[in-house]
Amino acid sequence: MADTQPTTEAGPNAANAAAPLSGLAMKRRGPVAVWLGLPIVTLGIYQLVWYYKIHKEMNEHDRRQNLSPAGSVLVLLFLSWTLIAPLISFHNTGKAIANAQRAAGLQVTCSPAASTWLAFVFGINVWYMQRELNRVTEAYPGATPGTQVPLAA
Repeated sequence: MADTQPTTEAGPNAANAAAPLSGLAMKRRGPVAVWLGLPIVTLGIYQLVWYYKIHKEMNEHDRRQNLSPAGSVLVLLFLSWTLIAPLISFHNTGKAIANAQRAAGLQVTCSPAASTWLAFVFGINVWYMQRELNRVTEAYPGATPGTQVPLAA
């Protein structure tokens, strides 16, 4: 009879189901500095560093996203001559930014198509993507980069 008594212990997945989703806050960057200033000063190297950092931060912000920061940079480094591969990477980055906005509980304003095609207009897609990422950081006022923040969905 003792085996039929209900237990009050929850299973290992019960605590995870009740716990709210959380991730790490991202860093706010100046869109013009990321697009024009720092790449000019560093002869284009900063844009690759920036691309790596935003993918890493989006991964840490919402661990449900499966992004490869190094892979994204390697596409720009070694496959930029194909023109198609970087455009696909920019499109996928636009989708990841839209997912980060959704996870922050914001209305999605980042367009993957704009992230792609603005590359042909003086590379202004970098400015656009950073501006859209800054909307995610503004959703968590006072949160310093790397601190835990709650996710909406």
